[in-house]
Amino acid sequence: MSFLPHEFSGFLAPNVNRTGYLRQWLTNFGIPYSVIPLEGRTHFLVKFPLSAYNPMFRTKTLLVHYDRFEPSPGANDNSAAVYQVMCFVRRLLERETPHNVRIFFTDGEESETQGAFAVAQLFRKLGITSDDVIAIDSCGRGNVLVVSTAGKDSPASLDFQKNFLDVYHRVCSLASRSSPSSWVSIPVPYSDNAGFLAQGIPAVAVTVLPENEVSVYMRQLQIDKNFERAVMTRTLSEGAEDAAEILLRNEKLPQTWRMMHTPLDNEASLTPESFVMMERFLDAIADSKVLV
Repeated sequence: MSFLPHEFSGFLAPNVNRTGYLRQWLTNFGIPYSVIPLEGRTHFLVKFPLSAYNPMFRTKTLLVHYDRFEPSPGANDNSAAVYQVMCFVRRLLERETPHNVRIFFTDGEESETQGAFAVAQLFRKLGITSDDVIAIDSCGRGNVLVVSTAGKDSPASLDFQKNFLDVYHRVCSLASRSSPSSWVSIPVPYSDNAGFLAQGIPAVAVTVLPENEVSVYMRQLQIDKNFERAVMTRTLSEGAEDAAEILLRNEKLPQTWRMMHTPLDNEASLTPESFVMMERFLDAIADSKVLV
């Protein structure tokens, strides 16, 4: 029997209208929201009261994509995080003190024209460039909290590099605080953070992996100095590699990532410990207070 509610299975059903399903979920849970249509994509912004924000402290923006790669069920990529953040929102609505959290459920992460890019454009247009932006993606399988290093080696300006490292270190601190003995920082393929980084706005991605997969992956990164580049550019086939070498490189990726976009990314692949871990991490975000 699944540890998740029946509604979660409905979110994974074939041919389900996930935008409509998410809208109904928000309504059923009594979560106030605004619909933000951008370039053919439908994003949802949770509407917290003004009392939830203290201007003395930095705002933390969470990005959680709710679309999936069809026809995969998309249980881990990214339905688990959608549900985790949905439960987090319900906890935030009960808080009586400011939490300074802004939450977007984004659309189009799985497309070539990433939906979060348009959200980042809107942020820049509105002058919102100093939030701590965190992309929550594929957090339903495993027992190690993973903070992505994507963006650390950006060729952008010195100001961007400084601002990115500030956000990155704060996210690492949150991971260490919430999971002191079970977190790492390693290269992770881009998620919604890519759209913000492309707009020059620092953003850090967070995911979860099983401990054994993390160990094998980290050893592979040490062995093959070109492997990180292949992972981060998602171009495992570029260069002069033949089909056998491409397959070999893919097989060196964590199994959790290889399950994505396939029928194996199903409800049975999820693990309850990852949901407990993410609850602690998300609550740590709400408790964090960093002066502007």
